[in-house]
Amino acid sequence: MRRTSFDGWPCSIARTVDILGDGWTLLVLRDVFYGESRFDGFIDSLGIARNTLADRLRRLEGMGMLQRRAYQTEPVRHEYLLTDKGRDFFGVLAAINTWGDRWQTGDEGVPVIMHHATCGHDTRATVVCSSCSEPLRHEDMAVRTGPGYPDRLLGNPAVRARFNADANTS
Repeated sequence: MRRTSFDGWPCSIARTVDILGDGWTLLVLRDVFYGESRFDGFIDSLGIARNTLADRLRRLEGMGMLQRRAYQTEPVRHEYLLTDKGRDFFGVLAAINTWGDRWQTGDEGVPVIMHHATCGHDTRATVVCSSCSEPLRHEDMAVRTGPGYPDRLLGNPAVRARFNADANTS
């Protein structure tokens, strides 16, 4: 069964889910952030099928999140390294980890602690406003269409209401 592609949707969340919405993809990226870079290491760490791993690595490489580099020639073996685009995804995984620590952890406690080497403290991700640094909370947010939202969709009354399009000034 083919999955629906969200690549053309006018939504950054949908477009991101299109390439990263698969659980294996997120776990491969997690392992790269934890220091794994080699195919057999991913197999050992994740217990993932070789064909599934190869597919996810190809997808991440094709999307510019990872770059493949040969580390051995006989036989040829590659390691997978984060690109700038891939490194920029760390905050997303850290936020997922923080949510999981709050809502998915049992009595035994959190499974992994993030330690900020720069300041020497254990930490967790927080999502804050880029202007005032206050935490972002759903009840404090309003969404509106941006310049990349297709004009053809703004004729739909439900879309106009969802985004309060009549009040938009952008």
